[in-house]
Amino acid sequence: MLDDTGLKMMELGGKGYCCSQILILLALDEMGRENPDLIRAASGLCNGLGDCSGLCGVYTGAAMLLGLYGGKGEDMEESVDVLPLMLEELRDWFAAATTQYGGMACRDILDGRCGQPDAARCGGLVSAAYAQVREILVNNGLDPSEGRSLS
Repeated sequence: MLDDTGLKMMELGGKGYCCSQILILLALDEMGRENPDLIRAASGLCNGLGDCSGLCGVYTGAAMLLGLYGGKGEDMEESVDVLPLMLEELRDWFAAATTQYGGMACRDILDGRCGQPDAARCGGLVSAAYAQVREILVNNGLDPSEGRSLS
């Protein structure tokens, strides 16, 4: 049985959002925020950077999430000190999570079927990545429900 996050992921996928966009939408929803520009920007990460040859959108979207919570966004703001370590932890986790597919590229995960997301593989990775990002944030003293302050 799916939990609320799983149901929300399915709903967003059904509306045509890709993996990277779904991750951002989940985080924005948790923070009680909306940002259509950020969602549009995340579409550049869809389908392994467009042609399935690049890194999976789940990975790049999850990295984008860590940046959303820990990156520099204003002139007088700095990235959190642990951002590079959080990104490294995410990379190591994703590399291990995708070993069974032979790599971290969209093409590897989809077994060469570019443009045809696999509900089980992609949905499972989105769900696991979202949970992993939340765990990384909490373990580094960042609240997933808060995000960075808005000016």
